[in-house]
Amino acid sequence: MTRIGIVGSAGQMGKALKEAIAAAGHDLAGGVDQADGDVAGRVQEVARQSDVLVDFSAPDALSATLAAAVAAEVPVLIGTTGLDAAHLAAIDRAASRIAVLQTGNTSLGVAMLAHVVRETAARLGPQFDIEIVEMHHRMKIDAPSGTALLLAQAAAQGRGIALADHMERGRDGSGAARDRGAIGFASLRGGTVAGEHSVIFAGDDERVVLSHQAENRMVFARGAVRAACWLIGKPPGRFTMAQVLDLQ
Repeated sequence: MTRIGIVGSAGQMGKALKEAIAAAGHDLAGGVDQADGDVAGRVQEVARQSDVLVDFSAPDALSATLAAAVAAEVPVLIGTTGLDAAHLAAIDRAASRIAVLQTGNTSLGVAMLAHVVRETAARLGPQFDIEIVEMHHRMKIDAPSGTALLLAQAAAQGRGIALADHMERGRDGSGAARDRGAIGFASLRGGTVAGEHSVIFAGDDERVVLSHQAENRMVFARGAVRAACWLIGKPPGRFTMAQVLDLQ
């Protein structure tokens, strides 16, 4: 039985995580949310009681989570999206001390999809244009989604290119023809959609479409619980959902 602490426990993902932890027969070591007041102090308390931390809060809460995990010497899974370069650098520093798994999506199906996207991009080659279409609920604040970026990174790895040099994030007006070798994004928002992603490989006279649809947040919660338990006992370093499924 694993003791799992949640950062962001009052949010939609936090509630789903509580359900998934109970369903898997594990213990909730404690939860932390912004409404608790002394967030840093509360995270430290929960970390000391946990075998692993799971963070689905907000980017500005990440530093407190990392500091608490390092101090308590417990691994941490970070599912928070919208992270910038400074956040990623902080994760790298923490990963020199503890095991960290940071991902834009904890769904096991998405982890498999990313693997297939990477292999497809490598084998079809640059003559196939790559476009990523994602849709989420009306309240999602970041675009493209963390999952879309994760899938784009997989495609870029398959192509052997740097994603940052080949991204086309939205098109508008005239002169919007795609650059050769670009990886394009389209972000749709509306309703209560938990998450839909399609990676389109468009060649001359044919298309390959690889897709994943999340019917509710429990797919992310169940994957996060499995990955969090997998992290326990791992040495310091950065880990991926692909490793959880032994895909690399």
